[in-house]
Amino acid sequence: MPDPTMAQEEGPSIHLVLITGMSGSGKSVALTALEDVGFYCVDNLPPELLESFIELEQSNQAARVAIAMDVRSAASLPGLPKRLAQLQRRPNRPVHLTTVFLDATTETLVRRFSETRRLHPLSLKQAHDQHRALTDAIEHERELLAELRDQALVLDTSLTRPSRLRSQIKDLLGATQAPLTLVFESFAFKRGIPMDADFMFDVRMLPNPHYEPELKPLSGLDAPVATYLAAQPEVAQMEEQITAFLRHWLPQMLRDHRSYVTVAIGCTGGQHRSVYLVERLARSFAADWFTRARHREDDNWPRPAGQAVEPG
Repeated sequence: MPDPTMAQEEGPSIHLVLITGMSGSGKSVALTALEDVGFYCVDNLPPELLESFIELEQSNQAARVAIAMDVRSAASLPGLPKRLAQLQRRPNRPVHLTTVFLDATTETLVRRFSETRRLHPLSLKQAHDQHRALTDAIEHERELLAELRDQALVLDTSLTRPSRLRSQIKDLLGATQAPLTLVFESFAFKRGIPMDADFMFDVRMLPNPHYEPELKPLSGLDAPVATYLAAQPEVAQMEEQITAFLRHWLPQMLRDHRSYVTVAIGCTGGQHRSVYLVERLARSFAADWFTRARHREDDNWPRPAGQAVEPG
């Protein structure tokens, strides 16, 4: 008979990606992306089976697994954060956890459910006012998932096509071994504030290349726009102040066990000023942190004649 006082048998480390978030936010798309890059994926695993599943996969020498858990397991969700913490504390069978929370605005989720004619998991089938019932179900879902959201890398999919979401998921996998991942995101205020931002900076008061005819069709990724903005003292001052703020607070966020920080930079159209600053900041912080730059509006930038747009 095994001695219960003996240390647990050594096992291989495993990378667990937990995909969670709002119903209709794109979790199936994210799982497909992970499957494409070699993860063994399971959808809607009950939280009670999490530890047994991980032990099984470790015994099978699996290195990367991805699980989707959401409000379909509503009764078990309150205990999930504790189960995840216990998995990460196992000394002899290490589990490296990456939690990704997919979110979207209520308006977007209502539209998606209406277009697909699907029933929300928390909706009342016999409700008199189905639109109201759907909205109430979405808001209730937000409450149930709030604790998981606070511990996760949040991706706002409200304006994200499936192809872009797949690319984002695959790209972010490279950051999983870093103690803290710093994501800089440009956006347009005219299309709404991103829901995944931890910090948001408004740069609409800076000189705007949009009003320079030769720069209007370009973006902040183009050299002429970068040259123009680099020559503006206000732009340099804004960059310095954002940099000073982040360099002061990021170490403290790391000590608070934060794994992901998203910094959103917004201008009117999300094409020139915010894009330029996101690229500058991402390069500046790359020496000390794992950084990613993304541009929410790049699908809407003007494109040279004949340049194809990636299909959605």
